[in-house]
Amino acid sequence: MDSPFKSQNSKEHARKNDSQSLKDAIESLLKVYQLESKFQESYISANWEQIVGKPISSRTTEVYVSKEKLFVNINSAPLKKELLLAKQKLIQLINQAANKEIVKDIIFL
Repeated sequence: MDSPFKSQNSKEHARKNDSQSLKDAIESLLKVYQLESKFQESYISANWEQIVGKPISSRTTEVYVSKEKLFVNINSAPLKKELLLAKQKLIQLINQAANKEIVKDIIFL
């Protein structure tokens, strides 16, 4: 007599060879619906403090990306000047955090 708990077909429960990881499936979905760049842009805004650190993020009132430009509203004139001098380094830091070149320029407001 067969147990009701025994698998009827072991192939039914085996993972398919052509299946993807969840990460790959989400990346594919974002590409198909052309949302990949928007997702990366929102990543920068959502993780601004982790990317630049607490001292800079605490003096930042707004961060958003549009057409490969990062717009940052800084409420400290001395900090704004320092960031202007380190603009290229900041661009590299941001793109490195996103694992993709998303930002080509930064506009300080």
